[in-house]
Amino acid sequence: MILLVNSSGSTKERILGAAEVLFAQRGFDGASLRQLTAAAGVNLAAVNYHFGSKDKLVEQVFRRRLDALNERRLAALAKVAGADGTTLEDVLAAYIRPALELSHDDNGSLFMRVLARAFAEHDDTLRQFLSENYGHVMRQFTAEFARLLPQLSKQELYWRIDLVTGALTHAMSGFGMIQRKSDVSEHTHREQTAQHLIRFAVAGLSHP
Repeated sequence: MILLVNSSGSTKERILGAAEVLFAQRGFDGASLRQLTAAAGVNLAAVNYHFGSKDKLVEQVFRRRLDALNERRLAALAKVAGADGTTLEDVLAAYIRPALELSHDDNGSLFMRVLARAFAEHDDTLRQFLSENYGHVMRQFTAEFARLLPQLSKQELYWRIDLVTGALTHAMSGFGMIQRKSDVSEHTHREQTAQHLIRFAVAGLSHP
C-alpha cells in the first residue's frame, strides 16, 4: 500500500516527503518513480523539474536532514573542542544530542531508517555522496576523540566510533526494545536516551 503524504506545502516538499516514506519502506531500488509520484500527488515532469533524476532526488532527501543536523553538531563541538576541561561526555553530547533531537522531530526517526538503508544496501554512489559532503564532520569529531584518547590506535578508535554511531542510529530509528511509555513526555524520553547512550559510549570508547 502506498500512503499519500500531506497535500499541504510546496510541490518540492511533497515529493521529498513522499520519497522519504517510500525509501524507508521499500529501499532506494524498491521505490519506483511511479509509486513516488502517486504518493506525492504529482506527475513525473514535476520530479524531473525539481530534481532532474532519481539519484539527485535521493541526495536531496539526505541534504534536507543532514545539512541542518551537522551544522548543529559542529556548532556544539566548537564550544568544547580543544579545551583543557573537555571530557568524552562533552564531545559525545555534541555528537549525540542533535541527532536525537532530529529523530524525535518532523519524522526524524523515519529518516533514520532511510539512512540505515543507505548502508545496508551497499549503495556505493550514495556512500560516496555522504562521504564527500559530510565526511568532514566525522573527521572533526574523530580528531577530538583522538585528543582525549591518545592511548588508542587510529584503527581501534575508528572501530569504536563506528560502533557508537551504530548504537546511535539504532536508538534514533525507533527499532529498539525501549519504547516511550505513555506517561513519559517526548522530551523526557529523549533525555533518558541521551544519558544512557552517552554513558554507554563513554564506557566503550575509554575501555582499555
